[in-house]
Amino acid sequence: MNEKDLRDIIAQVLSEMNVTDTTSATSAAPAQKADTASAATEDGFVEDVAEVDIKKQYLVEHPVAGDAYYELKQYAPCRLGIGKAGARYKTLPNLEFRAAHSAAQDAVFNDVDQEFIDKMGLFTVQTQCESKDVYLTRPDLGRKLNDEAVKTIKEKCKMHPTVQIYVSDGLSSAAVAANVADVLPGIMQGLESYGINTGTPFFVKYGRVGVMDQVSELTGAEVTCVLIGERPGLITAESMSAYIAYKATVGMPEARRTVVSNIHRAGTNPAEAGAHIAEIIKIMLEKKASGTDLKL
Repeated sequence: MNEKDLRDIIAQVLSEMNVTDTTSATSAAPAQKADTASAATEDGFVEDVAEVDIKKQYLVEHPVAGDAYYELKQYAPCRLGIGKAGARYKTLPNLEFRAAHSAAQDAVFNDVDQEFIDKMGLFTVQTQCESKDVYLTRPDLGRKLNDEAVKTIKEKCKMHPTVQIYVSDGLSSAAVAANVADVLPGIMQGLESYGINTGTPFFVKYGRVGVMDQVSELTGAEVTCVLIGERPGLITAESMSAYIAYKATVGMPEARRTVVSNIHRAGTNPAEAGAHIAEIIKIMLEKKASGTDLKL
């Protein structure tokens, strides 16, 4: 049912209730305003609430120190200064919150588009998780490759490379789709400029960070780097991280991993992140260390 049909039904109901001319006259102005708003919506488009920059959004009415508060908001995209309608949130911030929550859910439950993976020239392997539900409820299985994956990596990957890079969906397919196309080439080009050889990149479906340890042992790489989607929040669903380790082994302490996080358009710029990661890998190879053992 569209808005015109709804207005027709309301008019019919009012007519059947014998609404007086006075009532009609009183409601004429709001009705006219509604018609104008409707026309504006139909002629143009309604702004996507998910695209609102909340750092620039300040909705408090009659603030005591509005300018100072607005200036503070520029330091971080937090939901502050969004005002109230009585004891409730205003409509726009409420819709923004719900849109962000929906985007986060989509990022977790949707798979990375196979067409995108093919476009990036990556072959796909899978962990021991058989489905997204298993992946979310059994993190331990997301740290282990299935038998077919082990066989495929041995067949298709270059063995004993200096650096092995791969991509994994992690907890955000949206992060992979939004950032990998810029980050992965940036790393590869940066390492090439340093004269560092790389292995065959690929994609791990239903992967946790820890699966990089098994990838490292299988390929015999000195340094292993995984680009993985991070758990989405209510500020962005497109945050990706790069976890890097020198001679990673299964069961090693988490402290041996180095991480570059918050890679997204409003955080660490994807193209710049690629160059930064390549530089970190170069230092790792020189120092023969990673994680807390590496002093940058």
